[in-house]
Amino acid sequence: MWEQSKAAKRRMSIGAFHNRYFVGNGIDVGGKPDPLGQYAGFFSQMTGCRTWDIEDGDAQFMEGVNNDQYDFLHASHCLEHMVDVRQALQNWIRIVRPGGFIIITVPDEDLYELGNWPSKFNPDHKWTFTILKETSWSPVSINVVELLQEFVSLVEIEKLELLRDFFRNDWVKEQIDQTRTPVAECGIEIILRKI
Repeated sequence: MWEQSKAAKRRMSIGAFHNRYFVGNGIDVGGKPDPLGQYAGFFSQMTGCRTWDIEDGDAQFMEGVNNDQYDFLHASHCLEHMVDVRQALQNWIRIVRPGGFIIITVPDEDLYELGNWPSKFNPDHKWTFTILKETSWSPVSINVVELLQEFVSLVEIEKLELLRDFFRNDWVKEQIDQTRTPVAECGIEIILRKI
């Protein structure tokens, strides 16, 4: 809940978000009701950030959005809702200009789903994600490293990080959705640079 705002608070202390990633004109895919654009004043080199949500069209296809249109694309907790993750990622890369950045956050399957499938906390989740492990308990698990290898001719990995800030291990047994707290992040942050 309000995952983008939690991330914005963390990102404000990281220089690369101010002078590298959120620079120029961007698009926030699946941004409602917590759009990145509301923080444009805090990221001084962000000249604009359009929010793209369901009423604008299917985020998997990004129909009507030109190739190489944006300096950056941001998608917080959106990719797990796509029917075809690979097609969505292909189109998200397509609409970012060469040298631009794709900043994606997805829920980590162990920290968020807590071993439950279908998702106990969000029935619209179609996939679970892990950075990389040999086997997963989830029948729909996507290893992020393996996924990104498919796009090696299009992007470079700038950053790949497990986000577990304020995650409480003592709540796991109780199966509590820790993203409902105002501070806990239970995700994976992926930052790609388009070649």
